[in-house]
Amino acid sequence: MQHRIVVIGAGYAGAIAAGRLAKRLHREEVAITLVNAEPDFVERVRLHQLATGQTLKPRPFGEMFAGTGVEFRVARVTGVDVDRKTVGVIDANGAGQLAYDTLVYALGSGWNAQGVPGTAEHAYEIASRPGALRLRERLAGLDAGQTVVVVGGGLTGLEAATEIAEARPDLDVALAARGGLGDWLSPKGRGHLRQVFGKLGITVHEHAAVTGVEAGHVTTADGKAIPASVTVWTTGFAVHPIAKETSLEVTSTGQIVVDGTMRSVSHPDVYAIGDAAFAIGAGNKPLRMSCASGTPMAWQAADSIAARLTGGKLPNAPLRYFNQCISLGRREGVIQYVTADDRAVSAALTGRLAAVYKELICKGAAWGVANPALGLPTRRRRVTRERVTAGPAVKELA
Repeated sequence: MQHRIVVIGAGYAGAIAAGRLAKRLHREEVAITLVNAEPDFVERVRLHQLATGQTLKPRPFGEMFAGTGVEFRVARVTGVDVDRKTVGVIDANGAGQLAYDTLVYALGSGWNAQGVPGTAEHAYEIASRPGALRLRERLAGLDAGQTVVVVGGGLTGLEAATEIAEARPDLDVALAARGGLGDWLSPKGRGHLRQVFGKLGITVHEHAAVTGVEAGHVTTADGKAIPASVTVWTTGFAVHPIAKETSLEVTSTGQIVVDGTMRSVSHPDVYAIGDAAFAIGAGNKPLRMSCASGTPMAWQAADSIAARLTGGKLPNAPLRYFNQCISLGRREGVIQYVTADDRAVSAALTGRLAAVYKELICKGAAWGVANPALGLPTRRRRVTRERVTAGPAVKELA
């Protein structure tokens, strides 16, 4: 019988893992199913561009995975039973279940309202394509001089604020950050960031934790009201809630705890990657939610699954960072070089060259997803019948 591998979630991590597995294992011995709620790939790192009216290239999964041996199914995951080893789904034909021998959990994350009153009712998010499209429609209806406040001083907030200000110079754009503007960057990176914000006319409210959102303003912890015709909320991500409803070992935020091979520490038939996983990287620090983390996690999981199924050597690639890529509109950027555990060093690339660099990174990531059968040597190995010890349990893999 074929070993059934089900991958749920087709963001960067899930789609890359499915494609890599197809190049590591023989089709007649494994059945790989990729499940996603939408029929085409969403370039999440470009959703701030979508929100400002730019057109993103469509990337249908059906075309991308044609001929690869990966079966793609458009369906929404409704639950996971890790004891019965099934995934509940609902699609155009109704509700059903998928049985698996190995599950790759890559459902990712959505926006995080942080429990701030009024956020869900009055703020817009760009953590999803529907959210970016709603913001796009709202921005298109704004008259000159109206105010847009981006809440959150992380990478997403910086990119959203600059993209909006560049695309709509007639609007009054502001950023509210809990800390200082780009305070984690090197002096060179911070200096260029402030220069670009000044050039674009973006008002910066530093050390301004937003504690409430109303229809026409946001309120900060010190009681200050900042006018906002539109509030864009970018204060981090919340993982999909399904994992927390299972018997998987998860963190308080719902991330699945995994070992260095991306395998669940509580259920050896489950691997978690991307934002859904709590994995430890260099310096014994948890990996942050990002495409920069999700891609190597997908490689690690796929190669680990293939190794365990075929009796091969487990991968031992270090999970580390090299840089943080920040677009500041279409013509400016900051590439902040970092240590393996993601701390800024003095070196940074800025300006037009940094914008080109970031664009190449985005295109490369999308190309890797859109061409799962290319760019990676085919090294398919035969599935072996062997017993693999996972903690106290012994599991038959094939």
